[in-house]
Amino acid sequence: MNLKHIALAALLVCAVALPSSAADELNQLTSKEKKNGWKLLFDGKSLTGWHSYAKTDGPKQGWVVEDGILKCVAKGHGGDIVTVDKFKDFDLQWDWMLPAKANNGVKYLVSETRISAPGHEYQMVDDTIDAAMPAKRSTASFYEVLPPDAKKPLKTPGEWNHSRILVQGNHVEHWLNGKKVLAYELGSLEVKAAIAESKFKDKPGFGDKITGPIMLTEHQDEASYRNIKIRELTAK
Repeated sequence: MNLKHIALAALLVCAVALPSSAADELNQLTSKEKKNGWKLLFDGKSLTGWHSYAKTDGPKQGWVVEDGILKCVAKGHGGDIVTVDKFKDFDLQWDWMLPAKANNGVKYLVSETRISAPGHEYQMVDDTIDAAMPAKRSTASFYEVLPPDAKKPLKTPGEWNHSRILVQGNHVEHWLNGKKVLAYELGSLEVKAAIAESKFKDKPGFGDKITGPIMLTEHQDEASYRNIKIRELTAK
């Protein structure tokens, strides 16, 4: 084998030895997760399984997939998007990142007919955006209704956070970076009283448990998502 062939062989060996790209390692389920009923809501390549809220087709602009990341484009006017599948009792987990001063959210128990108040929102926001921000509008709150634990482990803008929403029977939990930061009971006196004091007080049916899609909201700010997965549960 001459030097040219040896050099070519060496290059081929190096190419085989190179690790897979970071994008290839995202949005994957382990065999154990698959066995336990988990499924991906985002395939890392497209918006398959999603459509625009209250529409049958997907967004024409404002949402892009780059290197395994689903991104809401700032001022992209893409609108809210929802899953094709609908859920009632579930464990939902995802990674998300916002730039400084940005605001977004994930909604669940969503109605596609109650446009002005579609569902419960797990708030995602730069908590430093407003020094006077009420706790019930801060990250991991049940937006406008119930505040999260004041000692929540929120990372700084530009870093990835991991969140979780658990809905089983009437019990709901919000988690942030491995810590349960909010728990409440659907239909409880506490929730009814909090809704009565919120901007949703005149929205019939808001706060009720329904079967609906998962929504990624669009508030004109950039937001990035990855590793969105869900496992359906049996109600207690």
